[in-house]
Amino acid sequence: MRTEGTTESGLTNEQLAEEVAHLSTPDRLSTPFGEFEFFDGVPKPESVQTIFDGLDLVRGITAFLNLVPGASLVAMRAGLRTAGVDSPDKIAYTDPKANSGALWLTPNTETTYGVAFLDLKAWGPTVIEAPPQALGVVDDFWFRYVADMGIAGPDKGVGGKYLFLPPGYDGERPDGYYTFESATFTNFVVIRALGGVPAIKQSRIYRLSDADAPPENTFVNIADQVFNTIHSNDFSFFEEIAELVAEEPPAALDPERAGTLRALGIVHGKPFAPDERLRGILDDAARIGAAMARATLYRSRNAESFRWEGSSWKEGFVGGNYEFLHDGARNLDARTLFHYAATVITPAMAHAQVGAGSAYIYTAEDADGALLDGAATYSLRIPPNPPAKNFWAIDIYDTQTRSLLQSAPYPALSSLGEGLQAEADGSYVLWFAPIAPEGKESNWIPTLPGKSWWPLLRLYGPLEPWFDMTWQLPEFIRERG
Repeated sequence: MRTEGTTESGLTNEQLAEEVAHLSTPDRLSTPFGEFEFFDGVPKPESVQTIFDGLDLVRGITAFLNLVPGASLVAMRAGLRTAGVDSPDKIAYTDPKANSGALWLTPNTETTYGVAFLDLKAWGPTVIEAPPQALGVVDDFWFRYVADMGIAGPDKGVGGKYLFLPPGYDGERPDGYYTFESATFTNFVVIRALGGVPAIKQSRIYRLSDADAPPENTFVNIADQVFNTIHSNDFSFFEEIAELVAEEPPAALDPERAGTLRALGIVHGKPFAPDERLRGILDDAARIGAAMARATLYRSRNAESFRWEGSSWKEGFVGGNYEFLHDGARNLDARTLFHYAATVITPAMAHAQVGAGSAYIYTAEDADGALLDGAATYSLRIPPNPPAKNFWAIDIYDTQTRSLLQSAPYPALSSLGEGLQAEADGSYVLWFAPIAPEGKESNWIPTLPGKSWWPLLRLYGPLEPWFDMTWQLPEFIRERG
């Protein structure tokens, strides 16, 4: 029975009014996109376009942050094509190793790379013969893991034949191969081998239909070529993504990300032709998204990013999962962070084992929390007994391009380097400056005035003190005076 001043639900009129207030939009709303005006919750005509512009900007930023992996591989393929690696039978390699001439996301200067792209649409089922003692990975065109080859793969390092099938394939699956089906036609192949260039040149890539008499591959030394493999940070980013979407089956991308792209006019089977309004918004979205990616990379707010409490050194794989999953949820910032800085996805990178694989940490600041300045002089002490079974190395990178800093062909130092001087206690003091401090040339990496830089420490074959955190790397010390 209703009493005076109550509704049928039992709420008082005042309580109902308060509930409605929670559900309502005010007649004037001040936002980062501008002023929105409404009449009793309905957008006024003069505000509708401003609201939709804001929606397109939000979706553009979301697309940038979530689709960096795909754009990265489109740019990688484009760069390799300019270097002459323009078909699956051509395998790029770096002899003797990568240098700072070309633009690559955080390559190391210690190992030799072999790189290729499969085209399962043009070639159909394709075979890769992995050499012995290889560290090979195949990722699809959205930069998702497909297979390991070699030591971390099913051949366990003895070498083997791998068969890669295109999406939707329903043909023959012959015996004698480690067989994988990819969700995309284009696939990225990385081959590293402990035997260096001669071992990489034992690799073979050919059509399954040519298996009885495989043709020779062409090996292209790209070490001294100058080219760009890094995705754009402006409107061109969306053109890179549109290229990928046009080539691959719609089902290759999850519905949520595909839906974001559809709202921006990037749809499989249709040309991407934004008008001037949307083009300008997407240019802004890419630049804002890049700013957010840079903050996530260099100034992470995630406590899981940091290797040690109170330290600025950060993990590249936050959470230790190659799919960036934690309790059933995707760590979106971790995915953006990794792909904005690096290439190649494999479980073997996310889960290093004692004495096997590699571990990585980086920073972008000194002991005072200040950004690293290419005009200043810094020292870094590597404590005694670095926990690396094989060797340790530190490379430094350009904060803009995330490529090797172009202060030297090989802006790096490692425990394998000739002449590296140790201290009496077994530690190493490394120096970073435009000019080497007197008497420190053997332990010096040059920097560039006017530019920032950031280092990445790699431990090859990390040992127990790395995992139990009893070995800790100190901060960079800026020298005064």
